[in-house]
Amino acid sequence: MSESARSVAPPPLPTRSITPARAKSATPLTSGSKGGGVSGKAEFADILEGLKHIYKNKIKPMEQTYSFEQFHSPYLTDADIDAKPMVLIIGGYSTGKSTFVKHLLDKEYPGLHIGPEPTTDRFVAVMNGAEERIIPGNAAAVSAEMPFTSIQRFGSQFLQKFQVSFVNSPVLENLIIIDTPGILSGEKQRIGRSYDFTSVVEWFAGRADLILLLFDAHKLDISDEFKNAINALKGNDEKIRVVLNKADMVTGQQLLRVYGALMWSLGKILKTPEVSRVYIGSFWDQPLNHADCATLLAAEQRDLLADLRALPRNAIVRKINEIVKRTRMAKVHALIISHLRKEMPGFFGKKDKQDDLITNLEAEFMKLERLHGLVPGDFPDPDRFRETLAMFKLEKFAKLDKKMIDIVDQALSVDFPKLMQEYPTAQPTIAAMERNPFEAPGAANTSGGGDELWRYEQISRKGYVDQFRTIAGVDGKASGAACKPILESTGVETNVLAKVWRLADWTKDGYLDLDEFVVAMHLCNVAKKGWAELPDVLPQTLIPQRKC
Repeated sequence: MSESARSVAPPPLPTRSITPARAKSATPLTSGSKGGGVSGKAEFADILEGLKHIYKNKIKPMEQTYSFEQFHSPYLTDADIDAKPMVLIIGGYSTGKSTFVKHLLDKEYPGLHIGPEPTTDRFVAVMNGAEERIIPGNAAAVSAEMPFTSIQRFGSQFLQKFQVSFVNSPVLENLIIIDTPGILSGEKQRIGRSYDFTSVVEWFAGRADLILLLFDAHKLDISDEFKNAINALKGNDEKIRVVLNKADMVTGQQLLRVYGALMWSLGKILKTPEVSRVYIGSFWDQPLNHADCATLLAAEQRDLLADLRALPRNAIVRKINEIVKRTRMAKVHALIISHLRKEMPGFFGKKDKQDDLITNLEAEFMKLERLHGLVPGDFPDPDRFRETLAMFKLEKFAKLDKKMIDIVDQALSVDFPKLMQEYPTAQPTIAAMERNPFEAPGAANTSGGGDELWRYEQISRKGYVDQFRTIAGVDGKASGAACKPILESTGVETNVLAKVWRLADWTKDGYLDLDEFVVAMHLCNVAKKGWAELPDVLPQTLIPQRKC
């Protein structure tokens, strides 16, 4: 997406130290996870297959019988269910959407354009691939291996404005990121689109695991089309996160006022009693323009990145939740359609009766509430449903199939809960060899000693910080696999490196943050130059005071 003009500082020197809000994303968002997303995890394969079986054999037949696709969303394919978690990024033009993606990936994806003018003019699905390449929308829509086959319903004009960009990034091993066109103000832009932007956003929102609404802190604007796009997210409220980007462009006092204005504006649009989570940050690779809120921005960025890292871990639960939600919607749809079909006369006055039923649709919904014990929130938007219903002849719809409803009820009450019981409750821990990449099985701890060398404030951090930036993940930590080449390049023996890792990883989580990495490199330097023998236990003076 495009970037508005910022007062950018001169290019930083290569040795510029990293700030807390500038952690790079060179490693996957998920800690300790391997493979290609949900479908690549062997422990979830049975659950996914069970989910496909339930949908194909119990849910989809009802959707087909009562034309669910025409009123709501297209039928699900295996690729839809197997798909990696999807992050949808929406915002006005120049709010920093594409720069946000670049910040996450630590590189540009093919076809990315960044500038102060509206640059991204299409929907871009950013996916992981060994080679950087672009697949046009028409080709992507017919590929059974991609979860985009049902976007063909939006026509060739939209497919010309859609593409899949492949980039080799560990972050994308577990995610698909959807970059979207910037939303401009004015009616002319909406009319000038050759496709229904709001409907496309609604389609992606239904399949996304996380929806990020980006706003520019120093250019807060919600156009009518942006408002319509936000309204199209109805029913996906639990996925929505708000990001107030470019927060470093204003002072702390101004930021407080902008935050209040944003909340006031969103309160009139979202119309929900629940408060959406709002993250405040500056997601680009330049120094902060106003550093008075640096601590706040760093903490907010960590929270957002933690939210992103949690997506692959919880993807299966969300998929089950989405299909359960879809199943309830399909059941209510079947009850509505069959009820309207039942109300139609046998021979004469069919058109008048249909017009009357469609006009008084809300009254028919109330009848169904009482008849089947439903609640108002179960029903679709009457106006949209009425608009689609007018294109059909009610007498052509199928009558209520009670056996089919019973099968769906069984799926809701038995099959889906059984799948949830198969989901592992404990998160997998990192294996010993992954926690310490240098330690051989059964290796014993050895010991050593030292003096003035064991004070953290005496370490020259400058070079180590720049090295750490090249391997740190979006959460500000580096895995053993990422650290291994750098530590090995010091020339220290493997058994000594194993001890260095044990000492430096004082949190025992299998990862090094910046401080732990600095200590690890310092210990390697001490061992290599023979200044002292490494101690058995890390001296407390080597742990920064702020972490003690």
